Amino acid sequence: MILGHQPKTLATGYPELDRLLTGGGWPGAALTELLLDHHGIGELGLLRPLLGQLGQSGQPVVWISPPYIPYAPALRQAQVAPENMRWLSPDNPGDAAWVAEQCLRSGSCGAVLFWPKAVNTRILRRLQLAAEQGECPGFLFRPRAAASQSSPAALRLLLNASSQGLGVELLKCRGRRPGVGACLAV
Repeated sequence: MILGHQPKTLATGYPELDRLLTGGGWPGAALTELLLDHHGIGELGLLRPLLGQLGQSGQPVVWISPPYIPYAPALRQAQVAPENMRWLSPDNPGDAAWVAEQCLRSGSCGAVLFWPKAVNTRILRRLQLAAEQGECPGFLFRPRAAASQSSPAALRLLLNASSQGLGVELLKCRGRRPGVGACLAV
């Protein structure tokens, strides 16, 4: 990294969250881990503003092994362009990690969303390096239990459903102290 060079960030669409994150947004060339108990608590709502922005710019967003098939009418209603979304679901977890790595490294994707069935530190490191090389944000959706494991990801967020919205707690954020959080209406 060049001295004085600020890494690229992408606005989250949530000013309260932007204030918590280094650079004021999602890391633009790094891995972000979203840790949660179960799917469907609003985790995609957290990315909706970014997905909408990338879709309007025509940049493809690759979804790898999502737990559910992306529903085009819901994407359109959220102002996310489904025609710019690519959905891949390799049968083998090793193939899925390889696909994620290649997409991140390619430099041709606006973002990569990956729901790994199993990853280890070596795979996480490869994904982080690929995101840096391809200058592409990568988002991994992992179980909450992974919070106790170390990770080379630049940003790790613990997500919790609450009656006020989606609770977001910083577990790891380069340049910030962990433990701060926010509740967002997603």
